[in-house]
Amino acid sequence: MSLDRYTDDTLATLFQPLADGLLDWPAEGGALFLRAQDGLALRQAPRPGLVCEQEFKPAADALGQAGLPTVELESLDPSRRYPLVLLLPPRQRQEARGLFAQAVARCAPGGRVLACMRNDEGARTGEDDLARLAGGVSNRSKRKCRVFWTAPLQGPADTVLAEEWASLDAPRPILEGRFTSRPGVFAWDRIDAASALLAANLPADLSGHAADLGAGYGYLSAELLARCPQITALDLYEAQSRALAMARLNLQSARVPVEFSWHDVTIGLPRRYDSIVSNPPFHAQGGEERPDIGRSFIAVAAQSLNPGGRFWMVANRHLPYERALDEHFGEIRSVAQAGGFKVVEARKPRHRS
Repeated sequence: MSLDRYTDDTLATLFQPLADGLLDWPAEGGALFLRAQDGLALRQAPRPGLVCEQEFKPAADALGQAGLPTVELESLDPSRRYPLVLLLPPRQRQEARGLFAQAVARCAPGGRVLACMRNDEGARTGEDDLARLAGGVSNRSKRKCRVFWTAPLQGPADTVLAEEWASLDAPRPILEGRFTSRPGVFAWDRIDAASALLAANLPADLSGHAADLGAGYGYLSAELLARCPQITALDLYEAQSRALAMARLNLQSARVPVEFSWHDVTIGLPRRYDSIVSNPPFHAQGGEERPDIGRSFIAVAAQSLNPGGRFWMVANRHLPYERALDEHFGEIRSVAQAGGFKVVEARKPRHRS
C-alpha cells in the first residue's frame, strides 16, 4: 500500500528546525520517533540512536525496508528517556493527546518534544495542546504544515493534565460492554453503518475457513460467527496494530479457532479461504480518498478464495469498484443499498498466476 502523498511535506517540515540549525540532533542518548514515517527528510542526514515507532503496517514495513529500527511502544523500557522525542500526531484528538502525554513522559530531563501536523488536520489545535501539557512552544509554518517544539523539559508543566491525557488512549468498553475499543481505531466508539449493513445481509450458509479483511476492532468478525454457524475457522487481517489488539480482546471467546494478523492486505494473503468478508478502507492516513485501496482488497480477495468461494463486501455507493469486481470475479450480485452504502456478493474468482 503506498503511503499518503502528504507524508513527504509533513516529514520535511518536521525536520526543518534541525535543517535550519534551530535545534540539534542529540550528540548522545538517541531519539524516539513516535508514529514515524519513512521519507527523504528522515534519511538525508545521519540520525544516530534513532528508534522508530509505527503501528500502521505499511508504514512500519517502509521503515524496515529503509533499514530503520522499529519497535512497539509497549516493548520499550518504561524507564528509558530520550533527549529528543519526535512525533507526527494523529488526527483523532483523544489519541493525539494521549500520544503527547507519552512523548513528554519519554523525554529526558532537558530534552525536547518536536511535532508536526498539517494545517488542515488540526495543527494549531495540536500546538495548543502540547503547550498546555509541556509549557510554551516555538513554531514554524511551511508546506501547509506547522512544526512546533518545546523548550528543554523537566517533565510536564501540568502533571494532573499529563495523567489525564495519558488515560485518554486506554481501551474501554463500548456499546454497553459488548466490545472493547479505544480512540484512533476506525469507528472506535460505535458500530460503523456500512459494517452493520453488511452484517445484516450476510447469508447463514457462508461456511468453512473465513477471513475478514480490514477487521478493525472485530465487529464484523463477531457478527459473521454469530450469523453463520457453518464457519469453522476465522482469520482477521488488520493493518493497524491498535485495532487488532482490540479485536483479540473482542474475539477471545470465539466459538471457532481464530488467527489475528497485523498485515497489509494489499500485498496479498498467505492462504486461500472459503469465505471472505470486508469493509475495505478507502482513505489514506492523511485522510484523502483512496479507492485504489479498495480495488486492491477486491483483487486480493479473488486471489485468496478457493474455487466455489464467496466474497462479501460493503462500500460507499459512490466508490467505483464495479470494474474491479468484473475484472476479478465471474459473477457479481448487488445485494443491498441503503444509507449511501452498497453490499455486493462476488463469486467465481478469476485466479491469476
